[in-house]
Amino acid sequence: MKVRHKGRLEPYKTVSFDPTRNAVLLIDQRLLPHRFEVVAILNYRATARAIKDMVVRGAGAIGATAGFGLAQGARAFRGANLERFDAHCAMVFRTLKEARPTAIDPVNAMNGVLAAMAAGDTVEAKKALALSAAEEFAWNDVKHCREIGERGVPLIKPGMRILTHCNAGWLAFVDIGSATAPLYAAHSRGIKFHVFCDETRPRCQGASLTAWELAQEGISHQVIADNAAGFLMWRGEIDLVIVGSDRVLGRTGEVANKIGTYTKALLAKRHGIPFYVAIPFSTIDWEMHGGRDIPIEERSEEEVCGAWGVDSNGQHTYVRIANPTSGARNPGFDVTPPDLITGIITPRGIFKPRELWKNRTKLKC
Repeated sequence: MKVRHKGRLEPYKTVSFDPTRNAVLLIDQRLLPHRFEVVAILNYRATARAIKDMVVRGAGAIGATAGFGLAQGARAFRGANLERFDAHCAMVFRTLKEARPTAIDPVNAMNGVLAAMAAGDTVEAKKALALSAAEEFAWNDVKHCREIGERGVPLIKPGMRILTHCNAGWLAFVDIGSATAPLYAAHSRGIKFHVFCDETRPRCQGASLTAWELAQEGISHQVIADNAAGFLMWRGEIDLVIVGSDRVLGRTGEVANKIGTYTKALLAKRHGIPFYVAIPFSTIDWEMHGGRDIPIEERSEEEVCGAWGVDSNGQHTYVRIANPTSGARNPGFDVTPPDLITGIITPRGIFKPRELWKNRTKLKC
């Protein structure tokens, strides 16, 4: 997507790679919407920290980052011993996998890189194959998001009021996004609609990231408090809900996404509003048997007890909001059951959640 930065409109990817420096290049999403900055991450451990600390976040974006991180770690290996190289790559894989456990995209991305590396018979050959496979994952992420937009755009009717939750836009992927893909496709065709961006406490990705994206694109939108959605639905002011996901179980159709998604799905069901989940192939977990098995990340209590912003000097700062002696519980994700979901928008079409398994041949990229 294009970003107006320093007075110029320039195209950017959320994640890319600089082979000359063996560096993963990321838009630092912690600074948005107040400051736009691309940072170079110079080793795989720092790349894992960037994922954990949410310099980069979003299913496809951390998938691409993990894929590049694995290639980065492989390329940093010195020597020609294949056994030691494989052990080193296994350590890199574990480090990146553990950074954020709920999303399946990083594991799928890195499994693709490892599978490609298996064809190499020397360390140098495996390094080259690793980077090529990581780049292919990133390229496919963009391609699949574009296809999601084409599949989902018929859902966007003139005058619609659409609710989003968290950020499943181009910042959450390499480009275009999943939940925003139909919105961008509709906007490019001149369809007029309005978006309500859930603020998405505690990190406010809806207010800071989705709203920033929509403003960059000139799409009509407003930020709402998370708890305002039910009232607007009751008033008949929301026509459609589209969200993304960090893991969808192919066997059951259960959806893990940012905390609060389950609540929005319940509200939409109660008010007869269509609720869609938009995902690329890399977000589908074909192995796990039930939603209670999904590892739900528990994040720092400081996220709940305070907020980030900029002060009067333009400095990025944290402010404590909660009572100073109180602790907090902070699960990062929840799980939405399939009966609350109208459809799953994929690059191959829109499917009922329980139809994923029988269509797995079509949906495995």
